[in-house]
Amino acid sequence: MINLINHKGTKCISTERITLRPFCYDDAENMFKNWVNDPEVTKYLSWTPHGNLNVTKECLDNWIKAYESDENYHWAITLKENPNEVIGSIGAVFIDNYLEQAHIGYCLSKKYWNKGIVSESLKEVLSYLFQCGFTRIEAIHHVLNPASGQVMKKCGMKFEGILRKARKDNKGEFFDIAQYALLKTDLE
Repeated sequence: MINLINHKGTKCISTERITLRPFCYDDAENMFKNWVNDPEVTKYLSWTPHGNLNVTKECLDNWIKAYESDENYHWAITLKENPNEVIGSIGAVFIDNYLEQAHIGYCLSKKYWNKGIVSESLKEVLSYLFQCGFTRIEAIHHVLNPASGQVMKKCGMKFEGILRKARKDNKGEFFDIAQYALLKTDLE
Protein backbone atom coordinates (compact mmCIF):
# COMPACT_ATOMS: atom_id res chain seq x y z
CA MET A 1 0.00 0.00 0.00
CA ILE A 2 1.40 3.38 -1.02
CA ASN A 3 0.92 6.09 1.59
CA LEU A 4 1.20 9.57 0.14
CA ILE A 5 0.65 11.28 3.48
CA ASN A 6 3.76 12.76 5.06
CA HIS A 7 2.65 12.57 8.69
CA LYS A 8 4.12 15.36 10.82
CA GLY A 9 2.04 15.03 13.98
CA THR A 10 0.76 17.83 16.17
CA LYS A 11 2.99 20.87 15.68
CA CYS A 12 2.36 24.35 17.07
CA ILE A 13 0.35 26.62 14.78
CA SER A 14 -0.16 30.34 15.44
CA THR A 15 -2.34 33.09 14.03
CA GLU A 16 -2.75 36.69 15.19
CA ARG A 17 -5.18 35.66 17.94
CA ILE A 18 -4.68 31.99 18.72
CA THR A 19 -2.09 29.31 19.28
CA LEU A 20 -2.82 25.67 18.55
CA ARG A 21 -0.42 23.45 20.47
CA PRO A 22 -0.13 19.93 21.86
CA PHE A 23 -1.87 19.33 25.17
CA CYS A 24 0.21 19.00 28.35
CA TYR A 25 -0.62 17.64 31.79
CA ASP A 26 -0.96 21.16 33.21
CA ASP A 27 -4.04 21.67 30.99
CA ALA A 28 -6.33 19.38 33.03
CA GLU A 29 -7.85 22.02 35.32
CA ASN A 30 -8.53 24.48 32.50
CA MET A 31 -10.05 21.72 30.38
CA PHE A 32 -12.36 20.76 33.22
CA LYS A 33 -13.25 24.35 34.07
CA ASN A 34 -13.71 25.57 30.49
CA TRP A 35 -15.50 22.86 28.54
CA VAL A 36 -15.26 19.12 29.25
CA ASN A 37 -17.64 19.25 32.23
CA ASP A 38 -20.16 21.57 30.56
CA PRO A 39 -23.40 19.84 29.47
CA GLU A 40 -24.13 22.69 27.06
CA VAL A 41 -20.81 22.19 25.25
CA THR A 42 -21.20 18.40 25.10
CA LYS A 43 -24.94 18.47 24.31
CA TYR A 44 -24.51 17.35 20.69
CA LEU A 45 -21.47 15.11 21.20
CA SER A 46 -21.04 11.38 21.74
CA TRP A 47 -19.29 11.70 25.13
CA THR A 48 -20.80 12.80 28.42
CA PRO A 49 -19.52 15.75 30.44
CA HIS A 50 -16.65 14.83 32.72
CA GLY A 51 -18.00 14.28 36.23
CA ASN A 52 -14.76 15.17 37.99
CA LEU A 53 -11.19 16.27 37.39
CA ASN A 54 -9.87 12.69 37.52
CA VAL A 55 -11.87 11.80 34.40
CA THR A 56 -10.30 14.78 32.64
CA LYS A 57 -6.81 13.78 33.79
CA GLU A 58 -7.32 10.24 32.47
CA CYS A 59 -8.56 11.57 29.12
CA LEU A 60 -5.63 13.97 28.92
CA ASP A 61 -3.18 11.18 29.73
CA ASN A 62 -4.50 9.19 26.75
CA TRP A 63 -4.25 12.21 24.46
CA ILE A 64 -0.67 12.95 25.50
CA LYS A 65 0.42 9.33 25.06
CA ALA A 66 -1.05 9.41 21.53
CA TYR A 67 1.47 12.14 20.61
CA GLU A 68 4.10 9.39 20.38
CA SER A 69 2.73 8.77 16.87
CA ASP A 70 3.24 11.25 14.05
CA GLU A 71 -0.20 10.15 12.84
CA ASN A 72 -1.81 12.01 15.75
CA TYR A 73 -3.23 15.48 15.14
CA HIS A 74 -4.86 16.93 18.26
CA TRP A 75 -4.44 20.53 19.34
CA ALA A 76 -5.24 22.56 22.43
CA ILE A 77 -6.81 25.89 21.46
CA THR A 78 -5.39 28.86 23.39
CA LEU A 79 -5.59 32.61 22.98
CA LYS A 80 -2.25 34.34 22.43
CA GLU A 81 -3.05 36.73 25.27
CA ASN A 82 -3.30 33.79 27.70
CA PRO A 83 -1.39 30.79 26.24
CA ASN A 84 -1.59 28.72 29.43
CA GLU A 85 -5.40 28.65 29.49
CA VAL A 86 -6.79 25.99 27.17
CA ILE A 87 -10.24 26.98 25.91
CA GLY A 88 -10.94 24.13 23.50
CA SER A 89 -9.64 21.36 21.30
CA ILE A 90 -9.51 20.54 17.62
CA GLY A 91 -8.07 17.59 15.79
CA ALA A 92 -8.32 14.66 13.43
CA VAL A 93 -10.50 12.17 15.27
CA PHE A 94 -10.21 9.59 12.49
CA ILE A 95 -7.62 9.07 9.75
CA ASP A 96 -7.78 6.77 6.74
CA ASN A 97 -4.26 6.53 5.30
CA TYR A 98 -5.30 4.47 2.28
CA LEU A 99 -7.93 7.02 1.22
CA GLU A 100 -5.77 9.96 2.41
CA GLN A 101 -8.67 11.33 4.45
CA ALA A 102 -9.15 12.81 7.89
CA HIS A 103 -12.25 13.50 9.96
CA ILE A 104 -12.10 16.65 12.11
CA GLY A 105 -13.75 17.30 15.47
CA TYR A 106 -13.67 20.32 17.74
CA CYS A 107 -14.97 21.69 21.07
CA LEU A 108 -14.81 25.16 22.56
CA SER A 109 -15.71 26.72 25.90
CA LYS A 110 -19.09 28.46 25.54
CA LYS A 111 -17.50 31.64 26.93
CA TYR A 112 -15.71 31.91 23.57
CA TRP A 113 -18.56 30.94 21.22
CA ASN A 114 -19.41 33.31 18.34
CA LYS A 115 -15.99 34.97 18.31
CA GLY A 116 -14.59 33.21 15.22
CA ILE A 117 -12.10 31.17 17.24
CA VAL A 118 -13.15 27.76 15.93
CA SER A 119 -13.30 29.05 12.35
CA GLU A 120 -9.80 30.48 12.68
CA SER A 121 -8.57 27.22 14.21
CA LEU A 122 -10.27 25.03 11.61
CA LYS A 123 -8.83 27.03 8.69
CA GLU A 124 -5.32 26.51 10.07
CA VAL A 125 -5.84 22.79 10.72
CA LEU A 126 -7.28 22.25 7.23
CA SER A 127 -4.27 23.98 5.68
CA TYR A 128 -1.82 21.98 7.81
CA LEU A 129 -3.44 18.63 7.01
CA PHE A 130 -3.47 19.37 3.28
CA GLN A 131 0.25 20.24 3.52
CA CYS A 132 0.77 16.80 5.08
CA GLY A 133 -0.79 15.20 2.01
CA PHE A 134 -4.41 14.55 2.95
CA THR A 135 -6.72 14.85 -0.06
CA ARG A 136 -10.09 14.99 1.72
CA ILE A 137 -11.03 16.35 5.13
CA GLU A 138 -14.52 15.93 6.46
CA ALA A 139 -16.52 16.95 9.50
CA ILE A 140 -20.02 16.31 10.79
CA HIS A 141 -22.44 17.98 13.14
CA HIS A 142 -25.71 17.10 14.84
CA VAL A 143 -28.51 18.56 12.72
CA LEU A 144 -29.75 20.47 15.78
CA ASN A 145 -26.39 22.28 15.98
CA PRO A 146 -26.37 24.37 12.79
CA ALA A 147 -23.80 26.80 14.23
CA SER A 148 -21.18 24.09 13.75
CA GLY A 149 -22.22 23.80 10.10
CA GLN A 150 -21.75 27.56 9.71
CA VAL A 151 -18.16 27.17 10.95
CA MET A 152 -17.56 24.46 8.35
CA LYS A 153 -19.06 26.55 5.53
CA LYS A 154 -17.04 29.60 6.59
CA CYS A 155 -13.89 27.49 6.19
CA GLY A 156 -14.83 26.44 2.65
CA MET A 157 -16.19 23.00 3.46
CA LYS A 158 -19.03 21.83 1.22
CA PHE A 159 -22.30 20.39 2.51
CA GLU A 160 -22.61 16.80 1.30
CA GLY A 161 -25.89 15.75 2.85
CA ILE A 162 -27.73 14.40 5.85
CA LEU A 163 -27.00 10.93 7.21
CA ARG A 164 -30.09 9.67 9.01
CA LYS A 165 -29.69 8.22 12.50
CA ALA A 166 -25.95 7.81 11.85
CA ARG A 167 -24.58 8.54 15.33
CA LYS A 168 -25.51 8.20 18.98
CA ASP A 169 -25.44 11.14 21.35
CA ASN A 170 -24.16 11.04 24.91
CA LYS A 171 -27.54 9.74 26.08
CA GLY A 172 -27.42 6.79 23.68
CA GLU A 173 -30.04 8.22 21.30
CA PHE A 174 -29.53 8.01 17.53
CA PHE A 175 -29.48 11.31 15.68
CA ASP A 176 -29.13 12.67 12.15
CA ILE A 177 -25.85 14.28 11.12
CA ALA A 178 -24.97 16.83 8.47
CA GLN A 179 -21.74 16.03 6.65
CA TYR A 180 -19.30 18.52 5.14
CA ALA A 181 -15.98 18.03 3.37
CA LEU A 182 -13.19 19.96 1.72
CA LEU A 183 -11.03 18.43 -1.00
CA LYS A 184 -7.49 19.53 -1.66
CA THR A 185 -8.55 20.05 -5.29
CA ASP A 186 -11.21 22.55 -4.10
CA LEU A 187 -8.34 24.87 -3.22
CA GLU A 188 -6.55 24.66 -6.58
